[in-house]
Amino acid sequence: MRLSIVIPARNEAAGIAAALQPLQALRSRGHEVMLVDGGSEDETLQRAAALVDRCIAAPPGRARQINAGAAAASGDILWFLHADTRVAPDSDRILLAVCGQTDCWGRFDVRLSGRQPLLRLVERLMNLRSRLTGIATGDQGIFVTRELFERVGGFPDIPLMEDIELSKRLRAVRRPLCLRQQLLTSSRRWEEQGIVRTIGLMWALRLAYFLGVPAERLAVRYD
Repeated sequence: MRLSIVIPARNEAAGIAAALQPLQALRSRGHEVMLVDGGSEDETLQRAAALVDRCIAAPPGRARQINAGAAAASGDILWFLHADTRVAPDSDRILLAVCGQTDCWGRFDVRLSGRQPLLRLVERLMNLRSRLTGIATGDQGIFVTRELFERVGGFPDIPLMEDIELSKRLRAVRRPLCLRQQLLTSSRRWEEQGIVRTIGLMWALRLAYFLGVPAERLAVRYD
């Protein structure tokens, strides 16, 4: 089976080459790497061009960009990665070893890049919450067979919580595979805005969304 790795990006020139470099081993094994640009005003596209199989332009917004990439992808399994996520060179083998059926979907454990001890607690709680609830977040590298992704209608066109909504749709079919292999994701936002403050903001947003506040209103607070 072949993977299509879909990476939405916008103004990620500073780190995009470092994110794409580990994926070259996967490209050498026949997997497809796609960058979906949401209108970058820096050198994201120029720095990514030689490190991906395809660059696609799409309207800005993570859900819209990922859906555009998924529609153009050729792989059997879609794997959605953030532009600040780093993967192990053998991640494809681990994924393919467990995802061999039509209704397969899941995510990896996440590790935050910073060294503060509190971040270790944050990542453990993120991974535990996901296992208990069957809800995955974009930082965890959601993967899903093309057939199942198309069956549930892809990501909803909302500016925030799109990963939560996709997980709910997929969970209605089956619970996710929660892989213990770790992806490394940037802790920049946590460190710049304060770890405790960011924890509080994330939980407040999730609670508000659960209580019915529209994602469009929540996106204003997140930004």
